Amino acid sequence: MPLHDHATPDAPPDPVAERHNARLGLILFAVYLAAYGTFVGISAFTPWVMDLTVGRLNVAVVYGLALIGSAVLLALVYAVLCRKPVGGKS
Repeated sequence: MPLHDHATPDAPPDPVAERHNARLGLILFAVYLAAYGTFVGISAFTPWVMDLTVGRLNVAVVYGLALIGSAVLLALVYAVLCRKPVGGKS
């Protein structure tokens, strides 16, 4: 059964890189959580805002699609930033 991690079987995991990646993941999660929390807050406390139109769509649809797009974008940012070497190792 093949391994699906990026470290070769001979290379031990790098704790500095793991901490960096975990911290980065938490930061990006906090960014997304703030955007999603704002969406939920608007829906709960000022639902009339979601009925406003942006072009031919309402705010709820535009914001929802933006949340989906931002999740994909943040995942790509995470993947790119986690590939860079941490701690001076190449």
